[in-house]
Amino acid sequence: MTDTTTATELGRSRTLWELISRRAALTPDTTALVEATEALAHDPADAPAHAPADAPAPDLAHDLAHDLAHDRRLTFGELRDRAERVAAGLHDMGVRPGTVVAWQLPTRIETVLLSAALARVGAVQTPVIPFYRDREVGFALRESKAEYFAVPGTWRGVDHTAMAARLGARGTFEAYATLPDGDPAVLPPPPTDGTSVRWIYWTSGTTSDPKGVLHTDRSLIAGGSCLAHALRLGPSDVGSIAFPYAHIGGPDYLVMLLLYGFPAVLFEKFAMPDALDGYRRHGVTVAGGSTAFYSMFLTEQRKTPDIPLIPTLRLLAGGGAPKPPEIYHAVVRELGCQLTHGYGMTEVPMITMGAPDDTAENLATTEGRPPAGMSIRITAPDGTELPPNTDGEVRLRGEAVCQGYLNGDESTEVFDPDGYLVTGDLGHLTEDGYLVLTGRSKDVIIRKGENISAKEIEDLLHQLPGITDVAVIGLPDPTRGERVCAVVEQPEGAAPLTLPQLTTYLRTQGLATHKLPEQLELLDALPRNEALRKVLKYKLRERYA
Repeated sequence: MTDTTTATELGRSRTLWELISRRAALTPDTTALVEATEALAHDPADAPAHAPADAPAPDLAHDLAHDLAHDRRLTFGELRDRAERVAAGLHDMGVRPGTVVAWQLPTRIETVLLSAALARVGAVQTPVIPFYRDREVGFALRESKAEYFAVPGTWRGVDHTAMAARLGARGTFEAYATLPDGDPAVLPPPPTDGTSVRWIYWTSGTTSDPKGVLHTDRSLIAGGSCLAHALRLGPSDVGSIAFPYAHIGGPDYLVMLLLYGFPAVLFEKFAMPDALDGYRRHGVTVAGGSTAFYSMFLTEQRKTPDIPLIPTLRLLAGGGAPKPPEIYHAVVRELGCQLTHGYGMTEVPMITMGAPDDTAENLATTEGRPPAGMSIRITAPDGTELPPNTDGEVRLRGEAVCQGYLNGDESTEVFDPDGYLVTGDLGHLTEDGYLVLTGRSKDVIIRKGENISAKEIEDLLHQLPGITDVAVIGLPDPTRGERVCAVVEQPEGAAPLTLPQLTTYLRTQGLATHKLPEQLELLDALPRNEALRKVLKYKLRERYA
């Protein structure tokens, strides 16, 4: 069993490899990772003639045992030992400390093994989201000057090996055909310096070319520790990774598993309702990802409101996108579990996190509190620090903050003279130290000289029946400067919403007249990225401007 004291001590590990080794020494035979297979199809025709319609088929227990037996597993001891063999194979290929290795792999056990092996060697690894194509992948390879590139071969109909060849990638190898394997005796000692740059992550590049974000083992361990300690998890929990492991959230989650010694189920593809079988089969207690994930769970629960969607689920947790208060209340009310939400970004993987024992008010309306070692300043544009409950720019300083960008010129622009990262987010701290985000600087709509928060309107509209999701944007207007436009996604079969209905509702909620949307657009689905399914507002601005 791992208590908080032990987890805190493990969190002081200098490198990721040291953390992996220490966890393996503590609980070598405990399951760390589970990769669920596709569930067997159960034929309704196999049911007894007079059985209730919802009764399980007679072979269900057998099929469940078959599914469980065929699910791939890795213990913490195996993670250490197999990663060391892969590290030796990489060493035989020519990978050395400081060698830049890019990898574009889906969420599988081999991905975690390869990443751990690169940490053992002391290479610089640059994960690339597996949904990215030539433009983004080519940019990452060129900017990072990667000497090796690990790909999955053909995955989801895309030949990644052929794409690598088109892009002129060096040292391409198919990680799932055969992971490199070698004798660990050839390896030099593992790295001990946790403050050297060994990770290059990529921002989403939604408004310009992506930026290479420089991280160290210690910055990633600090971010993962924030998540782990806030969620109050333990060895009896079963987690889940349903987002790309190449996302900055990947090491966040791995650190959490290593600190507290519990397993996570890996989902290579997250789609509802198909993924539910994996959650149920393995008794997942902690799920999540981002606000879009919460909404997808709620949509499925509403199909059978009287039957728990995942009987073992006790906590949804995530971050990476704004969380309307109504989403929190709906999860607690309908899914019957707690919801904790946090604040992070590629530059700082975990900044604040809600805790299960926070008040409902704080969980619904804030992003939680920062951990020890994370300093948050709320400032005026000139850098002057503002008092609690006063909105301003969010600035950060702490061990989890990145070392800057691959392009050094960009790094000088993002840090203020006191070394605080200027995030571009707006918000305030409460008297109790909870962070409330009110939007992004680019999300402030300036109409006739008045600042309007898009998030304020979005939070209100999330309470209106007949809306699945909404994005509020500012569009150029010759007389007002900008006009307020609400872009709404509605559930299938819902009556089309009208602008008068929308504005009438907002008036009843007390929204000031000058903030009311002047334009309404309805979409079947809002445009989203492939990692955490964030809404891409820049695409909406381009479409409707």
